[in-house]
Amino acid sequence: MKKWGILLVVCLLSGCGWLQQAPESMVDVTVTQNVSSSHSAATKTIQVSKDQIYKGSLILINKNYAVHPESVEPDIVKLSQHKELLKGFGLLDQSIQLPRSLVQQFATMVEAAGKGGVSHFLISSGYRSNKEQSKLYQEEGADYALPAGYSEHNLGLALDIGSSLKAMNEAPEGEWLQKHAADYGFILRYPKDKTVITGIQYEPWHFRYVGLPHSVIMQSQHLTLEEYLDYLKRNKTIRATVGGDTYEITYNAIAQVAKLEVPADHRYELSGDNMNGVIVTVQL
Repeated sequence: MKKWGILLVVCLLSGCGWLQQAPESMVDVTVTQNVSSSHSAATKTIQVSKDQIYKGSLILINKNYAVHPESVEPDIVKLSQHKELLKGFGLLDQSIQLPRSLVQQFATMVEAAGKGGVSHFLISSGYRSNKEQSKLYQEEGADYALPAGYSEHNLGLALDIGSSLKAMNEAPEGEWLQKHAADYGFILRYPKDKTVITGIQYEPWHFRYVGLPHSVIMQSQHLTLEEYLDYLKRNKTIRATVGGDTYEITYNAIAQVAKLEVPADHRYELSGDNMNGVIVTVQL
C-alpha cells in the first residue's frame, strides 16, 4: 500500500492517467499443466512442519490472511544506514526499511533499467511495523490501507516504487516496471483490472517480490498472487520453461507434518502459501 507522501510529491510534477501498454517480458515462458512429477531419479525425503506454510516468497497476505510472526523476512535494515545498498535509486525519506536481499534484487533490476535510459527510481515505502501500519490505517482508512498485520508491508517482501520525474502512472519508470519487473522476480501486486480479486484499488507503485520463475509465469498468464496460488493448487504440478531454464513446481497440502520428496541433485526452494500448502520449486 502507498505512502501518501510520494503521491503528494509526484502529483506536483504531473497529472494522472496511465500509459496503457501490455506488459512485455524479456523472458520467454511456456507452461505445461497437470504433469507427472519426474524431476530426478535421485531424490531424498525431507520432513516439513506446518510452520513452513507461513514462510517463503509466495505467502499470501491480504484482508483474509494475516502475517504470522515467522513470516516476516529476516535481515531487515534501515536503508539510510547502509549506503552500500543504495545503487541507482533514491529514498523518499530516511526511515525506509527493507530486507538486504530484496534491496539487492531491486538494485539489479534498477541497473538493467538504467541501461535502457530509465534511471529516476526511488523507494517511497518498504517494511512497516504493526504500529506504523496501525497509524497509517487510522489516518487513511480502509479505502487506502489495510489493518496492521494484514498488509504486505508488514511482511518485508513489498515496496512502493516511485519516480523523481512524474507520478508512476505517467513516469518512464512505471512503464518500464510494467513490462520488465517480472523478469527480476517482482510483480505488480494490485493491477487495474483485478481489484475485485485483490480487494485493493489499482496501485501502479506497489510491487511484491515472489521470485523466479513465478513472477514470469504470473505475468504470462495474467494472474494475481491469489489466482496463481489457486492455479497451483488445482494443477498440483506444472512445468515451466522460463528464459531457457526449466522448472517443476508442485503444490503440497500440509496438515501438521509432511514428508516430501525433493531432488538430491537439483536446486529446489520451498515456500508456503499462508493458507494450507507448501510449494516446491525445482530447477531441472
